[in-house]
Amino acid sequence: MTKHQTEILANEKVPTIEIIREFDAAPEHVYRAHVDPELYAQWVGPRSLTTRVTKWDARTGGEWAFANDRDGEEIATFYGSFHEVRPQERIVWTFTYEGAPDGVALETLTFEALEGGRTRLRVLSVVEDFETRDGILASGMDVGVNEGYDKLDELLAKEA
Repeated sequence: MTKHQTEILANEKVPTIEIIREFDAAPEHVYRAHVDPELYAQWVGPRSLTTRVTKWDARTGGEWAFANDRDGEEIATFYGSFHEVRPQERIVWTFTYEGAPDGVALETLTFEALEGGRTRLRVLSVVEDFETRDGILASGMDVGVNEGYDKLDELLAKEA
């Protein structure tokens, strides 16, 4: 299995975070891992946490929520809504950390087919202001993103 690097980019002019990552799996498999709650819970976030999906309706107009636990104790919860779900192509959703409910992000995920049955995932997260964006970047989110995508690689390899 190839070890892919994750790019996390912050735009200097607008309060966005862009995450770009390639996977050795077709778009339909990477997409499915984002909309199937059982699969999503297996890979999202850092290895030190487990994820419990508490609400999941992956359709345009649906909603979602999950909690992160460490050693049986809930340490963070997140929620949002699915604005647009376009199978194998795109997901647009809101993403909110319950501890900062005014800090909602609008995220667009695109699943780009590459040669050899691979996928480039692009996540563009737009937040209200630079302070919010910089707080997210300083929160250690890179650990969760990198470890989560490594777990997603492992999950996708099992399904192949």
